[in-house]
Amino acid sequence: MGVTIYHNNACSNSRGALALLREAGIEPEIVDYLVTPPSKAKLKELVAKAGLTARDAMRTKDALYAELGLEDASLSEEQLLEAMVANPKLINRPFVVTPKGVRLCRPPETVKEIL
Repeated sequence: MGVTIYHNNACSNSRGALALLREAGIEPEIVDYLVTPPSKAKLKELVAKAGLTARDAMRTKDALYAELGLEDASLSEEQLLEAMVANPKLINRPFVVTPKGVRLCRPPETVKEIL
């Protein structure tokens, strides 16, 4: 199994995690999740393996979060995952997958936990 980063080049945390991977001699598979979003099943797996909830994995400060009413505490994990798959810009980044685990690398140095 290789290393995969769910990446958004416009994000400094994502660029930082990618740089740390490359400094460690790792050239990961780069998934531009805005162009190629993960399936709901894959996103659910990433979130679970990172030890997060769907809400933990969301960009709650994005205007779209409020516009879609996602702050509603009664929404289920499934509903939040569906919202992220339908609107990938709501997925927090970067998720990094290595043979040692999955992390949401915010801050980027978090990637070192799974190298």
